[in-house]
Amino acid sequence: MSYYYSIPLVNETELGQARAILGTGLARIIGYFREDGVKSINQLEEALANQNAAAMVIPAHTLKGESRQFGARRMGDIAEVIENTARRCVEQHSTPDEVAGEIAMLRSCFVETLQLLGDTTPTAPLAQPGQAQRAPMPMRPVSFSPGPGPRTFGRRIG
Repeated sequence: MSYYYSIPLVNETELGQARAILGTGLARIIGYFREDGVKSINQLEEALANQNAAAMVIPAHTLKGESRQFGARRMGDIAEVIENTARRCVEQHSTPDEVAGEIAMLRSCFVETLQLLGDTTPTAPLAQPGQAQRAPMPMRPVSFSPGPGPRTFGRRIG
């Protein structure tokens, strides 16, 4: 069994803190995580196939940061190992073969994390008396095709 499976998918305390701060906005943030995560995982897999450690740094860093914002510990830790190893490989002019196992774990870990977060994401607030109740926005299925454009979640803009 891999060491990573001993790390919880999501730390409930950290998720609770994010929920308290973001409220129903957490669902939107998780939606960004879903879209950015798909893009980052695709980029990491492509970079590994091309033996391009430099191309791994930014998607791993993005995945790490976005995962940790709401307590997705296992994803964050795997992404951190990939990022640190990729940085070292760039400095040493070596290939990033040693993170092939971590990159192989990303997809299933990502899907499991999203499933767990989908079960714990707050729904829209209840309607006040006299108002129609809105249904929560459904979570889209996970698709691993490139998205329409870059997201800005977790990144500074110009």
